[in-house]
Amino acid sequence: MGNHICPWWLAYTFDNPFRHFFHNPEKMLGSYVDKGMTVLDVGCGMGFFSIGLAKLVGDEGCVIAADIQSEMLNTLEKRAEKAGCSERIRIHKSELNKLGVDTPVDFILAFWMVHEVPDTNIFFRQIRSCLKPKGRFLIAEPKFHVSLKRFQEILASAQESGLNIRETPCVRFSRSAVLQND
Repeated sequence: MGNHICPWWLAYTFDNPFRHFFHNPEKMLGSYVDKGMTVLDVGCGMGFFSIGLAKLVGDEGCVIAADIQSEMLNTLEKRAEKAGCSERIRIHKSELNKLGVDTPVDFILAFWMVHEVPDTNIFFRQIRSCLKPKGRFLIAEPKFHVSLKRFQEILASAQESGLNIRETPCVRFSRSAVLQND
């Protein structure tokens, strides 16, 4: 695993109950996600957003929780069981340069993880291939870690893959954009 990947044990520092005060998944993502949707939480970590997304998609929907670290996915699985939404969450172990999701999805979330991707061009092509036409993709990158210049480079890479910027929502402590597969 590369040195640029957040180690699983460090995720406990920001993936905790207090985070709901700053990043409430239902409030942040409710305008993008409807009941019955299939969504992808790429770089899902321990499932902070996956569990919130599972509540939004309801019993008829599905959340694909993808990460490259087994420890993250194992913790997510336990948290989803405890939250009573494990039947809506499909755990998927990706590889460093291979997302490996073939299911068409309505919405994708990449929260504080794109800066860890070794090749954003490959990543965004894979994202676009599983995003349904008119599907939306929210990217949020931490301001304290990703400069404005680097975020603009990330967005340029996304646009080169055919994803178009639709809006730039305000996400606390983050640089963010919603892209669409037109």
